[in-house]
Amino acid sequence: METPMVSLSVVAYNAQVHLGALLNDIRAQTYPFDRMELLLIDSGSSDGTRAMMEAFCKEAAGWETPLTVRVLDNPGRILACGWNVALDAYTGDALLRVDAHASIPPGFIEANARALAQGHDRDVVGGQVASLPPRFVQEAPLVALDTSRFAGGAAAFRNAGSAREVDALAYPLVRRRVYEQVGRYDERLVRTEDNDMAWRMRQAGFRLWYTPQITSHHRARSTLGGQLGQKWRNGHWVGLSLLVSPRGFSARHFAPMLFVLALLCAGGLFAAGWRLPLIALGAVYALCDAVFTIQAARASPVGKARCLWSLPWMFLLVHLCYGAGTLAGLPVAYRIAKKQREE
Repeated sequence: METPMVSLSVVAYNAQVHLGALLNDIRAQTYPFDRMELLLIDSGSSDGTRAMMEAFCKEAAGWETPLTVRVLDNPGRILACGWNVALDAYTGDALLRVDAHASIPPGFIEANARALAQGHDRDVVGGQVASLPPRFVQEAPLVALDTSRFAGGAAAFRNAGSAREVDALAYPLVRRRVYEQVGRYDERLVRTEDNDMAWRMRQAGFRLWYTPQITSHHRARSTLGGQLGQKWRNGHWVGLSLLVSPRGFSARHFAPMLFVLALLCAGGLFAAGWRLPLIALGAVYALCDAVFTIQAARASPVGKARCLWSLPWMFLLVHLCYGAGTLAGLPVAYRIAKKQREE
């Protein structure tokens, strides 16, 4: 098997709670440490994140097979700036991105390297990112909300399946020549830099390969308010990003906005005496809601009854927050574009 020099990068901000577990996962990797380097990039954390990074750097230098670890600063603080710090600093043949709240199995880097070696067109590889199972009954609906295709789990990399080309990958391993051709991350994008980069890679002729042997996990946000806030911000930045990279999105990113618009129009017609559109829209949505609720409840290892009574209204809140966020972002994008034209 090809054994490329892999640069693993982690950008973190106030991630002390999660970073320790990820560092333990890195300790357990089966990939040769002399064929790895680790870039730990701190985005101005105010907790113990930076100290944890520095301690791990000293520890890894004393291992029987030392791991090269560098701790770097991200003055721009957002993820796009942090990933650009990694692009400026990494020395490997390929760069692997992992979020600070991720959980990776011992063979994660090895599986990525094996996938990269499978063919000449394997320049960008990755696998499934699954949510960690609920730790208790109360958490079951939140995990289901994060994993269901009806809410947070619609992306191809969130769902298992056979090896295939996809439109985006969450934690990709990318050969150096890809970034040399497509360039750096767009630092104007606070939350949608991945969508833009994936689109630019595809436009440059690179294929993004989903490999089922590659798996990782992440922990869903532990409160409904946290998940709704995330959906609002994601939707808002979809609207804002249309100014910069309109082709970086697929139809699923605009479905919640279209639902909110349809709901507003149907509500207006209902007020004017035309009741059928709102009734029809509500019936179709209720049917989809029920189907995905039952599917999620059956798949949940705990809290099935809790999922059945809570997910229907939680799904609705997610779609309303995401769609309203996109609508709120559109006029801001328009004002920015107008100002740029005037300048």
